Amino acid sequence: MAWFKRSKENISPDSQKKDLPDGLWEKCPSCGEIIHKKQLESNLWTCLKCNYHFRIGSGEYIDILLDKGTFKEMDKKMRSADPLGFEDTKKYTDRIQETIKKLGLNDAVKTGTGKVNGIDVAFGCMDFKFIGGSMGSVVGEKIARLVDRAYKNKIPLIIISASGGARMMEGAFSLMQMAKTSSRLARLADAKIPYISILTDPTTGGTTASYAMLGDIHIAEPQALIGFAGPRVIKQTIGKDLPAGFQRSEFLLEQGFVDIISSRKDLKNNISNVLTLIS
Repeated sequence: MAWFKRSKENISPDSQKKDLPDGLWEKCPSCGEIIHKKQLESNLWTCLKCNYHFRIGSGEYIDILLDKGTFKEMDKKMRSADPLGFEDTKKYTDRIQETIKKLGLNDAVKTGTGKVNGIDVAFGCMDFKFIGGSMGSVVGEKIARLVDRAYKNKIPLIIISASGGARMMEGAFSLMQMAKTSSRLARLADAKIPYISILTDPTTGGTTASYAMLGDIHIAEPQALIGFAGPRVIKQTIGKDLPAGFQRSEFLLEQGFVDIISSRKDLKNNISNVLTLIS
């Protein structure tokens, strides 16, 4: 049958590859929908079909949440040292340099000041791409200085967390950042300066145990993983099955650990409304 032979000849892996160029499409991890990157970006990196929130970096959050052209970065050149001379599969110094070169970021958080619908704010945003958004000495110091800026200028503080926890390559130096940031936030609270903590997927470990859960208002993105130890570790420790949706935003909202779950499309307006109410 000639028509069958012709169609078979026209179908080849090479012709399909030409129709789907690499890097132009993304597959939703939740529902499997194939989405064009430009369409995904215009939808603020959320799935058009199931509203799954893709992980994005500090640059994207700055564009989404802050008024255009208002962000002024602080402590941009600050980089991690290697106090322990740490080495696993590679030297820590080499890992830092490679990550900086690859991402164009000097560490796992970007801090500065800006405006949200005309309201002055101190703004910090973590980047999970930078060694899992781990909290090392630089992250702790930049967060502490950001809190000090909010305290000095008497402006609200906003921090977006996305972290796997403390940075193991810095050992106790990393864990000390929990106390440093928490003490600064206590002073901010005494001065009655609002702090909004935004929790994204994932927010875990020492970040959750310090500044991420010390906000006056906690806003989470849908289905974000939020917790200290991971679900698998907890299950193995207590020897029991965990509730459905354990450590997800919706579960934490029911337990009172989260105040608002906000889609990324509504996040800027929700932050603005909260600031107007509590400032």
